[in-house]
Amino acid sequence: MAKLLSCVLGPRLYRVYRDRGPARRSRDGDEAAEGAQDGSWESYYQPRTLEKHADSILALASVIWSISYYTSPLAMFYLYRKGYLTLSKVVPFSHYAGTMLLLLAGVACLRGIGRWTNPQYIQFITILEDSHRIGTPEVKKKLASYNFDFRSWPVDFRWDEASSRWVSDSRGVSLLRPEPKHRSAANGFLHAIKKLPCQIASYVVAHTFGRRMLYPGSVYLLQKAVMPMLLQGQARLVEEYNGKRTKLLACDGNEIDAMFVDRRESSEPHGKKLVICCEGNAGFYEVGCLPTPLDAGYSVLGWNHPGFAGSTGVPLPQNEANAMDVVMQYAIHRLGFLPEDIVVYAWSIGGFTATWAAMSYPDISALVLDASFDDLVPLALKVMPESCRGLVTRTVRQYLNLNNGEQLWLSVLQDIMSNRGNDLLLKLLQHRYPRVMAEEGARVVREWLEASSAVEEASVYSAYEVDQDWCLSVLSSYQAEHGGALPLERDDMTPEGRRQLALFLARKHLRNFEATHCTPLPHSAFRLPWHL
Repeated sequence: MAKLLSCVLGPRLYRVYRDRGPARRSRDGDEAAEGAQDGSWESYYQPRTLEKHADSILALASVIWSISYYTSPLAMFYLYRKGYLTLSKVVPFSHYAGTMLLLLAGVACLRGIGRWTNPQYIQFITILEDSHRIGTPEVKKKLASYNFDFRSWPVDFRWDEASSRWVSDSRGVSLLRPEPKHRSAANGFLHAIKKLPCQIASYVVAHTFGRRMLYPGSVYLLQKAVMPMLLQGQARLVEEYNGKRTKLLACDGNEIDAMFVDRRESSEPHGKKLVICCEGNAGFYEVGCLPTPLDAGYSVLGWNHPGFAGSTGVPLPQNEANAMDVVMQYAIHRLGFLPEDIVVYAWSIGGFTATWAAMSYPDISALVLDASFDDLVPLALKVMPESCRGLVTRTVRQYLNLNNGEQLWLSVLQDIMSNRGNDLLLKLLQHRYPRVMAEEGARVVREWLEASSAVEEASVYSAYEVDQDWCLSVLSSYQAEHGGALPLERDDMTPEGRRQLALFLARKHLRNFEATHCTPLPHSAFRLPWHL
């Protein structure tokens, strides 16, 4: 009876991974082994008829509920206008809703009976229960052969498991926040009362459609649509690359879905370097930017934003930073990578967590940003009406402040050719080389960034007759004298020298790759940053 209850309440099982090696031949027979070699062998879990139809009904009910949730404001307004929100109309509806819930509970029980008659599911649920009760490496290794609803996966690593890392407050790790304006107590109170309606509006916008527009990958309907691709991506990582899926518990209680591929024992020349991938706003490690360093031969660690696929929570900046912190802790303390062997690679909006990691873990080897930006506010203002400028700015700054540039402790510049990656480069150079990026240096770098083609870039570079040997000698002498400390404060250069050195540094820090924003970076273009 206990096993039947476990089947009723147990998670949905999607796939049973195939083995890699001769052991599967002896277990499943010669025919299955031959099918695996030619790629035709399917390892999806095959539910019995009763479970299959019950799952279809429950999945349809889940989609209908999700659609109802997102359209509820319009539905409530329509019902109110039609006069349906009265006690006499609501009471019969509540009885109808209760009946539907009882029917769905009955369908769930029938699904459990279908699972109970399936030896494959019984074996799985036994291993799952053992992993929660015992949790030995042997049991977890058996559990890794299954792909199921990630909510039931046991936690593999906690944020505080191997470190006494201090957390600033109950929300989690520290973020850069705007400096508060100093006011008298009376004026401060009156100002707060006056701004209360605006604060309420910003909160509602940020926590309703604002967050979902910024992170569409957290929308349930989109995840439902891409689920087959996610399952295929997980299968490829596990079956072809021996990937290890893991659940990480962040300091805010969110559970983070992560995948690790270890190349340290392989013949790959870059295998001892770990690349941590931070995905875009609709990206998942299963189908996102992770294949780029994977195909280049690196060890990789991918993870999903809070609220994406198997990760819980919502993708707000604080939750994002908390998730990145536990990923870094896992890489260092559980996987055993030194910070100087870790590269953080980000695509688009993933630049926020990547720059946070570079700020909080300054000893990492490298930071690689692909199609990222410096600040969210200019991008948000471009897609919203001018009349909403104040609301948009306040909402982003207070609740959705993806301030990549500030996290690198850089100043704010004006927009250049609409590419926020250009701004990020300028802010980086101005912070590291303020004397070099004075008037002449900043002007020639802007000119170089505004080039519309590789030929024009080369033309600008050659027009200023950049002497690379001289630039290297200047940087080397400064490094020998000051130990490489930044920012570089050398101010004895001529205007011509500043122009040359500014262009030289810009070219070393930025690599232009012609593509659309959503085009993944090919592994041949994945390069680690330049070092003197």
